[in-house]
Amino acid sequence: MLSSSPTTITAHPPPSPGSCKLPLNLLSLPQIITRRYLFKTLSLCLAAPSLSVAPVHARGLFQMPPLRLSNRYYLVRAGESDYESLGIINTNPVAKTSVDNGLSEKGKKQTVRAALQLKAMGACDRNCWLWPSITQRAYQAAEIIASINGISRSYIVPEYSFLDARGLGAYEGKKLDSISEVYALDSISMKTKPPPISDGTPNESVSDVFVRVTQLMSVLETQYSEDTVIIVSPDSDNLSILQAGVQGLDLRRHSELYFGPGEIRLLDANNIPVYKQPASAVYKCTNPPNCD
Repeated sequence: MLSSSPTTITAHPPPSPGSCKLPLNLLSLPQIITRRYLFKTLSLCLAAPSLSVAPVHARGLFQMPPLRLSNRYYLVRAGESDYESLGIINTNPVAKTSVDNGLSEKGKKQTVRAALQLKAMGACDRNCWLWPSITQRAYQAAEIIASINGISRSYIVPEYSFLDARGLGAYEGKKLDSISEVYALDSISMKTKPPPISDGTPNESVSDVFVRVTQLMSVLETQYSEDTVIIVSPDSDNLSILQAGVQGLDLRRHSELYFGPGEIRLLDANNIPVYKQPASAVYKCTNPPNCD
């Protein structure tokens, strides 16, 4: 029987939260225990497990270049689009889901070759995730890759903004050849933007694209572990800037890593490509890839 009046409480002091041990003869000593003492003891015991849980080891923020990659990545540029077949630059995100932004007949063949190459490389032998831009040609490319490699459509994860084609501002609607002028600006500073335009097309610098693809990699490295992820981009710049960033290369020189339509590469942080040697007076970078 429990007593409501305190007697010799000092015989069994309440346990500390770190070591919850009830006296072995607790229940056999009815005359020296109060309800208050018992409730206090039990409450400490119940609370003890939550106090001793080991901390979770987070991966931390993703930074470029990464110390390691948790997943295996393949970079794929979608095949030629209908706009590209006409030799026209089209980067306005308003039209990214338009049928005119879909794969041309040539682009479909390029994508089939890329899908077969991925199959030959065993990219999806143990299954894989497909992360395409929601841009029409990139999503179509992901569907072709999934079909040829026997991947369920449920493993296609559309990306709505991080993989948009680089906005080229006033170059919108111009000939594809004029992109060389943009790359000339890139080689001077990663913060230089193409001239703006009033039709809503962004004018993005290399630095702007670098922020987007870094955010994408942060999501992928957090969401997956020991998986294979195939990133499908509608243009080259997303991929060349991503590759340069992961490998710690000068972002101003990303165009030297140019991806042709339908081209694929395994993203290997340890495999640094050989650059063409630039004039030392032009390129001075002490903290790659963040060079200015």
